[in-house]
Amino acid sequence: MIMDVMEIQEILPHRYPFLLVDRVTKLDKNETLSAYKNVSISENIFQGHFPGHPIYPGVMILEGMAQAGGILAFKSMDMSKEEAAQKVVYFMSIDNAKFRSPVKPGDQLEYRISVIKHKGSIWMLKGEAYVDEKLVSEAELKAMIVDK
Repeated sequence: MIMDVMEIQEILPHRYPFLLVDRVTKLDKNETLSAYKNVSISENIFQGHFPGHPIYPGVMILEGMAQAGGILAFKSMDMSKEEAAQKVVYFMSIDNAKFRSPVKPGDQLEYRISVIKHKGSIWMLKGEAYVDEKLVSEAELKAMIVDK
């Protein structure tokens, strides 16, 4: 384990029910990050998406990728905790998003994020989401780290 949820919350401003990364399992600064989110039937999103046929929304998968990408960017910038506390990640674009297979309660989403390029505070990332080694979603993400 690289980072548990308590350490993740030191970087990301998100909290329940919108913190969508449970654990970071691999981190190579300026290169890649692997993290996961356990999808549970007890999540409020399943009350309306869809009753009797629960499917984890694609937009939530993309948000989880974005949060994992934010962790990679922050950790790559070698900021102190104090410096990081004064910054936030804003996503600028999500391109070429694809959804290949539904995600259901009981699945573990594995996010694999890789740096396409970065210059200064701007990051371009490739995000992929897997369940049991099967690609379920992918997208290109662009983000900027800014002062709060």
